[in-house]
Amino acid sequence: MGRPSSAADAAGAQAAQALTPAALADVLENPETRKALIEQLRAQGQSASQRQGEPPAGKPAGESPPGWRQRITEGTQRFLSGLVLDVAQGASDIRDLLSGKGLGLEDDATTQALRRLAVAVATALVAFVLMRLVALWIYRRIDDWVAGLGWNTKGGQEPVSMPVLVRRAGAIAGALVIDVLVVLLAAGAAYGVGVYGGPGGGAVDPIVAVFLKAFLAVEITKVLVRTVFSTRYPHLRLLPMSDDMAKYWNGWLIVLLTAAGYGTMLVDPVVSLALSRALGRLTGLIIMLAVYVYAVRIIWLNRLHVREKLAHSGARTLTFLGTSPRLLARVWHWLGIGYFSVLLVVSQLDPTNALPFMVTATLQTLVAVGVGSLATLLLNSLLAKPIRISDELRLRLPMLEARLNAYVPTALRIAGWVVRIVVLLLVLDAWRAFNLSHWLTSGAGAAAIGVAVNVLIVLLIAALTWTVVASIIEHRLHVREGRPLPTAREKTLLSLFRNAALIVIVTMTVMVVLSQIGIDVAPLIAGAGVVGLAVGFGAQKLVQDIITGIFIQLENGMNENDVVQVAGVFGTVEKMTIRSVGIRTLDGGYHLVPFSSVDVVANHMRDFSYHLGEYTISHRENVDEAMQHLRNAFAELMTDEVLAPEILEDIAIPGVTAVNEKGVTIRVLIKTKPGMQWAVQRGYNRLVKKHFAAAGIELPYPHMVVYFGQDKSGHAPAARVELEAPAPAGTATPRTDGAA
Repeated sequence: MGRPSSAADAAGAQAAQALTPAALADVLENPETRKALIEQLRAQGQSASQRQGEPPAGKPAGESPPGWRQRITEGTQRFLSGLVLDVAQGASDIRDLLSGKGLGLEDDATTQALRRLAVAVATALVAFVLMRLVALWIYRRIDDWVAGLGWNTKGGQEPVSMPVLVRRAGAIAGALVIDVLVVLLAAGAAYGVGVYGGPGGGAVDPIVAVFLKAFLAVEITKVLVRTVFSTRYPHLRLLPMSDDMAKYWNGWLIVLLTAAGYGTMLVDPVVSLALSRALGRLTGLIIMLAVYVYAVRIIWLNRLHVREKLAHSGARTLTFLGTSPRLLARVWHWLGIGYFSVLLVVSQLDPTNALPFMVTATLQTLVAVGVGSLATLLLNSLLAKPIRISDELRLRLPMLEARLNAYVPTALRIAGWVVRIVVLLLVLDAWRAFNLSHWLTSGAGAAAIGVAVNVLIVLLIAALTWTVVASIIEHRLHVREGRPLPTAREKTLLSLFRNAALIVIVTMTVMVVLSQIGIDVAPLIAGAGVVGLAVGFGAQKLVQDIITGIFIQLENGMNENDVVQVAGVFGTVEKMTIRSVGIRTLDGGYHLVPFSSVDVVANHMRDFSYHLGEYTISHRENVDEAMQHLRNAFAELMTDEVLAPEILEDIAIPGVTAVNEKGVTIRVLIKTKPGMQWAVQRGYNRLVKKHFAAAGIELPYPHMVVYFGQDKSGHAPAARVELEAPAPAGTATPRTDGAA
């Protein structure tokens, strides 16, 4: 390649050191000095890129590298400045070509290098074609062998045994190894020819080395594409799809890989060697722009078709880190456009290493997503299987199995999100958007991992504590043979203690987790104290409810299922909290009574009860005879198989409690078990009515006394009463007042 004169080099170097406006104008006006300036800037850029692994001067070696924003900004600036210079130099080189100058082709060394390159390319192509024909014969035998196993090429929808899957996987892996060996042997043949015809010393020409690197990178990448689609041998196809679809996508990707790979890794260096570096870079840019436009066009035309395919498969499978393919169906074309956008940018920032970087990043992304999807699938399979405990443990702790099955889904979901986060970090690291290894070794990464581990330990301790406390309470409340039943007071107090323990555990866990993630909890505690004081002053009724409720519970005033009368409400206690009691009345109404409204508690379910009955008879009846019939009714009551066991003592008849205008009242007391007084009352009243009716004992009913008056001597006038015979049917009864 032709070089500018020494004077031009000196001028370019001087201009590169001090680019004043006047000097820059002079340099750009002269073609030779302009080319010298471009060469000088390129050399400085290469020196800077070689020193990227060394710490900058004046900065400590342990300082973190620049962030991705800074790298993008610097790379964009370098690309734009280089593009401007390349356009200017390229225009000058084109004018030189049109004027008859041969540029690099006039150099004998360049001509010899291009000849060695042509020989190496021809050798690689011939060797590749010949060995590829042999490989195709082997592929056909392997494909027939897989077909003989009964494999369904339409997606494996029929049940297939595990040995068949293993054999098919081995066949695909074998075909992949053979294809890679073909590429390596072809590259080896080209390398041997390059060494034989090279400059000597057992080395190949640099341009031949560039071709070998491009050949290996492009062809091995094409091997991976052929493994996925395998257009000729469907039984060796990695993904289930139709032949037409496989041919379409395989051809499209092969064209893109060939153009992008050889365009950036081979055409650019060859044009740079043969003509000029600026033209080489501009050629690579034009090729990559064409590849980008072609790729975006194909993706956009097929976006709806691929979306329908993925959405259809989403009804049957779960893929892509446990999420439905419908999500991927909606965004796949944006991911594809973004992928080729990255390829376009990388190809211009680092043309030589663009394709290897893209292949490495793509493989790391696929491996990370695949392993993450497999881990998520395993977690989902574990989630579908409930935990089973032994019958003895289930008998002792009846709610333990349900509680564990309630914890496991949450834990597995958390693990699934952890897997997704790790996969995301690995993907970002693959595309150099995040330096995972540096972050893990840095203080921030170690601190973040430490916080995550500490939070996980705190949550595990909290869950274990709550499980132990709740299991102990349930063990005490559970009814088992050979153990006394828990009392109502125990049920109420243990239920309240369980609720209080849950509140304490949740509060402490939240405070500790907040402190672990770096939030200062001291202001929160102080603020809670102030709020508590304000609530204490502003909600005195609430404080009174709580204090009264505590003392009622401590004094065992009432428990759940007790029949009580509080605050004028009579009914059964259904629920008790630290602040209120819920009572269900006989009409079905639910009354919530705060403890501050309770001044007297009448509990009808404590130790024993009495049926207090008062029976009134007429004045004409014999009291002793009535008492005897009351005892007879009780004797018959004691023969009742249901009510007799509920009576604790013999009947007690204290005697007559009242004599008034209604009659004579006799009191009866029957001692019963707690809460059975009403059932005994209903049964005894029925028998009393039965015995009184049989004995003719009259129960009092309302009487009317008619007073006709009397004179001073005490004689009352006679009442005039006339009796008349009943009138015949159909005739009117005559009136005594003389009216018609």
